[in-house]
Amino acid sequence: MWARVESDTITQTYTRPKALTIGSVNYPANIFSRWTSAELKAIGIYEVVFDNTNLKNKNYYINTDQTFAFASDTVTASYGTATALPLADSGSGDSLVKGLKSKHKDTINQQAGVILQDTDWMVIRAAEGGTAVPGATTTWRAAVRTKANSMQAQIDGAANVDALAALYIYNSETPPVRPLGEFPILGE
Repeated sequence: MWARVESDTITQTYTRPKALTIGSVNYPANIFSRWTSAELKAIGIYEVVFDNTNLKNKNYYINTDQTFAFASDTVTASYGTATALPLADSGSGDSLVKGLKSKHKDTINQQAGVILQDTDWMVIRAAEGGTAVPGATTTWRAAVRTKANSMQAQIDGAANVDALAALYIYNSETPPVRPLGEFPILGE
């Protein structure tokens, strides 16, 4: 990204190279890739430096739009203070808006459902008077449901958005482990 600076003021930003007319001179789009930074600065074009200090994960925060500033011969794009998405549900009935905790718990339920789906036929067969479900499969299915409940309890226990996000961050162990844990695998 680049910015055009005139009289120490940013007058335009460019997200991709484009042909420009500055004064009475036409410049082709390839100046952005072929010219040096010094050559671009000579005509008032500066490469933008990004300050992502306040940029937060969009799955947990609403970030502000970037603002651009020119100082010390540098154009900087930066974000304002991000706002945490709500943890709790709001409203009710048709106007219910799910918060992050409900959304994450719904995801856990969906994941558990997909994991159990491959062996559901065994449970249905047994319920309809057929062959019993193998003991290892029954034990594993119970472990999946127990782990889903445990994960949801951890999500409910998150005090704030950062604590919720931290549940999903893997550490540097081998193999990596996340605080939320993983679902059990059949046969392991």
